[in-house]
Amino acid sequence: MAVVLGAIVVVYLLVCWFVYASQSRIVFPAPTVGRTPAGNFELIRIDGGTPMLFRPPPARGPVVVYFHGNGEQIADSAWLADLFARAGAGFAAIEYPGYGLARGLGEPSERAIFDAAERGIGHLVEHRGILRTDLVLAGQSLGTGVATEMAARGHGVRVLLLCPFTSLPDVGARIFPFLPVRLLLQHRFDSAARASNVNVPVLVVHGTDDELIPVDHGKTLAARLPRGRFMPIAGAHHNDLWLFDEVEAEAIPFLAGKRDDAP
Repeated sequence: MAVVLGAIVVVYLLVCWFVYASQSRIVFPAPTVGRTPAGNFELIRIDGGTPMLFRPPPARGPVVVYFHGNGEQIADSAWLADLFARAGAGFAAIEYPGYGLARGLGEPSERAIFDAAERGIGHLVEHRGILRTDLVLAGQSLGTGVATEMAARGHGVRVLLLCPFTSLPDVGARIFPFLPVRLLLQHRFDSAARASNVNVPVLVVHGTDDELIPVDHGKTLAARLPRGRFMPIAGAHHNDLWLFDEVEAEAIPFLAGKRDDAP
């Protein structure tokens, strides 16, 4: 009996070690082939070589800085530029280190992604003449952790969060309830802990049928944001929010500053 219990303990510890050692590949399944979208975009290489897609606003207007999900790259978000342009907004998408066109620029990590995001925002202000009062932040899934952190640091006058999480340990504990994920996970993206420092209007949009990040994450995070508004989308999943007309009807005017009704 003791031998069996000992073997179980050894196997469990090996599983914990494997998850700890593999966590970066689990959290950041980065595309290895970089794509540059066709269209009216400028591909900028900011300090350190970080790629950023940029399209200025059609006229004087806001610029939406968009942060994508963990299995995507900036080219996957480029189609949103046309959507934002119809509301008079520009578009910027900052690539994460180790992703797509940023392959070879270091490994992705929480700190590295935050640093790249801040450099990209700084480039828009310092070299593209974008006023800080014209910067709007948006993120989806993993990107909500980046957008929330940038807003907590004082960037952006409005924030859109699509299917956000409270923190990555909270997500991991749900997926691996039999493991001490909160102790193992180094990349935390603890948006709930940073929420009280975000003092601008935030629109939180979350599908009620999200199969990856439960809708309760979005509801909890919105409640912790001083000026957060929660918008559940009935029947929406994790990756189809933009297919629902009510998302575009609410989110685009909000990002463009034409509807700022968060408390």
